Amino acid sequence: MNNDLLTLAPLITVVLGALAVLVSDMITPNRNHAPVAVALASLGVTAALLINQGGSTASALGGSYVAGPFVAFIGLLGISIVAITLLIAPAYLAARKYPTAELAATLLFALAGAILLGAATDLITLFIGLELMVIPGYVLAGYAKRDPLSTEGAVKYFLLGSFSSAILLFGIVVLWGVAGTASLSSIATALASGEANAGLAVALALITTGSAFKIAAVPFHYWTPDAYQGSPTPITGYLSVGPKVGAFVLLIKLFVIALAPLATLWIPVMVVLAAATMTLGNLVALTQSNVKRMLAYSSIAHTGYLMVGIVAAGAGEAAGIAGILFYAAAYAFMNLGAFAFLTALQGRPGATTQLSDLAGLGRKHPRMAILAAIFLLSLTGIPPTAGFFAKTYVILAAVQAGGPATILAVIAVLNAAIAAFYYLRVIVYLFMRDPAEPAVQVAEGPMLRAG
Repeated sequence: MNNDLLTLAPLITVVLGALAVLVSDMITPNRNHAPVAVALASLGVTAALLINQGGSTASALGGSYVAGPFVAFIGLLGISIVAITLLIAPAYLAARKYPTAELAATLLFALAGAILLGAATDLITLFIGLELMVIPGYVLAGYAKRDPLSTEGAVKYFLLGSFSSAILLFGIVVLWGVAGTASLSSIATALASGEANAGLAVALALITTGSAFKIAAVPFHYWTPDAYQGSPTPITGYLSVGPKVGAFVLLIKLFVIALAPLATLWIPVMVVLAAATMTLGNLVALTQSNVKRMLAYSSIAHTGYLMVGIVAAGAGEAAGIAGILFYAAAYAFMNLGAFAFLTALQGRPGATTQLSDLAGLGRKHPRMAILAAIFLLSLTGIPPTAGFFAKTYVILAAVQAGGPATILAVIAVLNAAIAAFYYLRVIVYLFMRDPAEPAVQVAEGPMLRAG
C-alpha cells in the first residue's frame, strides 16, 4: 500500500493541488494571483516527484499503473503546458472579468488525466485517463460564457467529443472481448497468436474512428476550428497542444503496443488519414484571414505530421516514437508561443486577431514581433528551429520504415512547403505592411451639396 502511494504521488499531488486552488480562491476571493501561485507550487512539487521517478520503473494498482521514464516525460511536458497557460492567461481573463481559479483547477485536473494516461497499462485505466484529460477541455472551450461563439464551439466540442468517446469505448470493449484480456501487452500477445475475425475488424474500425476524433484527424475535425476560435485565446493555446499530446499517447498505447500485430491492417488507414489531415489542414489555413482560426487549421495539419510518426512506429521503426515525442514537445512550445503573442495582441477587450491588425506591428512593438516571427518560423520548419528538427525526425523515421510510410514522408515534405506560405504571410504583415489608415471623413458643405 505504501509503495502504491509513493508510485501514485505525482497523480495525487496534482489532484490535491487542484483542490487547494479552489480552497485558496474561497479564502482570498477576487485575488487572481493566489490561485495561480498555489497551482504553480503544486506543479513544481509534481515535477520534482516525476523527475525522481524518471530513472526507474514502479507499478501500482495491481500493475495497471506503471511509472517510469515515459510517464515522467509526458508529465513534465504536461506541467510545462499548464504552467505556460497559467502565466499568460490571468491578465487576459482579468481584463474580461473572467475568473482565474476555475481555470487553474480545471487545468490541474486535466493534467492528472494526462499523467494517468501516460502510466496506463490496461484498457480501463487508459480510458479513464483519457476522459479525465478531455472532459475539462469541454469546460474550458466554453469559458467565455457570455460569448456566443464560445458557447457554440463548446457545444460542438462536447457533443462530438462525447460521441467519439462512446465509439472508442465500444471498440475497447469489443477488443477486450476478442482478446480476453484488458492488459495492453497481453492483448498484443493474444492477437499475435490468433487469427483475424469479424469481431476484431469491428473493434479496429471503432477504435480508429474514436481515436481520429480525439486527435482531430480529417474528416473527423469539424469541431476544431469553431472550438478554438470561440475559446479565450490563452485557452485555445492550451486546447491546441494539451489534449493533442494526450491523444497521441493514446494512439501509441493502442496502436503501436496493443494492436501491433495488426499493423498491416491499420497502417494503410493511418496513411490515408495522415495525408488527408496534412493536406486539408494546410489548404484551408491558406484561405484564413483570422490568425487564430489559421492556427486552428494549422493545428490540424500538425496532427498529420505527428501521424507520420505513428505509421513509422507501427511499421517497426523505433525512431517513430522518439520522433512523436520530440515533435509533441517542440510543437507544444512553439504553438503556445504563437498563442501567447495573440494573447498579448488582445490585451484590451474588443481587440481582434485579424491578419490586417498585425500590419506595422514590427515597428510599434519590435521585440514582441520578433518573438512571434521566431515561433512562426519554427512552426514552418525553417532551420535551425526546433520545428525543423521535429519534422526531420518524423520524416526520417518514415523513410527508414519504408513501404507506405515513404509515400507519407514525401507528402509531409510537400505540405511543409505549403504551410510556409501562410506562416510567412503573417511575418510579412508584421514587418513589411503599413497599418491601415483610418478613413478621412469629409464634412458635407454647401458646395458639395450643390455639386
